[in-house]
Amino acid sequence: MRILLANANRALVGGAESYLGALIPALAARGHRVALLYERTAGPERATVDGETGIPAWGAHDLGPERALAEAARWQPEIAYCHGLASPALERAILDRWPAVLFAHNYYGTCETGTKRHAFPRIAFCTRRFGPACVLLHYPRRCGGLNPMLLGRMYRLQAARARFLASYHAICVASRHMHQEYRRQGIALERLHLLPLPPPGVQRDLDPPSIHPPAGRLAMVGRLTDLKGGDLLLEALPLASRRLGRALSLTVAGEGPERRRLERRAREQQLDVRFAGWVDPAARNRIIREADLLVLPSVWPEPWGLVGLEAACAGVPTVAFAAGGIPEWLKPGESGELAPADPPTARGLAAAIARALADPHHYARLRAGAWEGVACYTMDRHVDALLPVLAGAGHAR
Repeated sequence: MRILLANANRALVGGAESYLGALIPALAARGHRVALLYERTAGPERATVDGETGIPAWGAHDLGPERALAEAARWQPEIAYCHGLASPALERAILDRWPAVLFAHNYYGTCETGTKRHAFPRIAFCTRRFGPACVLLHYPRRCGGLNPMLLGRMYRLQAARARFLASYHAICVASRHMHQEYRRQGIALERLHLLPLPPPGVQRDLDPPSIHPPAGRLAMVGRLTDLKGGDLLLEALPLASRRLGRALSLTVAGEGPERRRLERRAREQQLDVRFAGWVDPAARNRIIREADLLVLPSVWPEPWGLVGLEAACAGVPTVAFAAGGIPEWLKPGESGELAPADPPTARGLAAAIARALADPHHYARLRAGAWEGVACYTMDRHVDALLPVLAGAGHAR
């Protein structure tokens, strides 16, 4: 097949881009031709989705949308495999030209803010079907910010995406949680495909993890926004320390608008926290490997939570809230520990951290369980499931 990948970013900025970077050589190894159409260019120092692959790539920002589309059309793709574009006009143009499959890495077309959560009177995860009533609930339930202009832009974007859903031959998701979300939006069962994502760019260790007592080192990895739960983790740290009767340290890898405030809070509370900032993939993997636990304190329903699978490749268990797609790969007491998510609290997170670290024998079982559990999430298995979906769309043109 000749497969055109369509994505907002060329740079490796998140999980979707990391997935595409691993998918390109996997498809090429099966004999398929791949090209990339992207919106935003990458800076000179940033790694890119296509990397050293040498595949054809056209940028709407670099060439202009019309020329980028024309160059892609000359390449004659059989199918477009889309991953969430920022421009509705560009997405509409792709859907008009080629049969297309969408991988919904997030709440594409199902939520005006893309977070599927309310913040008032307490944090609660939303199960509504997307529609005009979402605007009416935005302020009373504190679904997002207070800027009405921004609210209008977000709603129009998600409304356009909701309309586009009917034009995709198939919609792929990583978790049963997301499968249920799109069923709630009225997507027919035969158009929905559950394709769990493998950890991209990380190889599972060949040998089982070594047995050693936990040293009390925690890691948090991700963009530092209010949805990632950094505040709750800082609040949970001393609570967990008291439960365990020993000190805990935390390394935070990631940048974002919350970093300075979190750094200030950690200093004021005299917590043992190191903020590493943005790090390259190799340094990121070292931080995870040096930790006893990865903590994923997200206070929104993560569609999948890929970083936990990356940690499991090194036998590092995860502690997280029991929300979104995370409980599908994180088995409490087997590969990590879950905290109650209704609502997510620092006390509940601290209790989950303490459960994971209190008993060295239990901790050893979690390490082994995380490493064993991630074995089923491979790129080969993912591609085996993906190719029939893409081929079916191509045959239906």
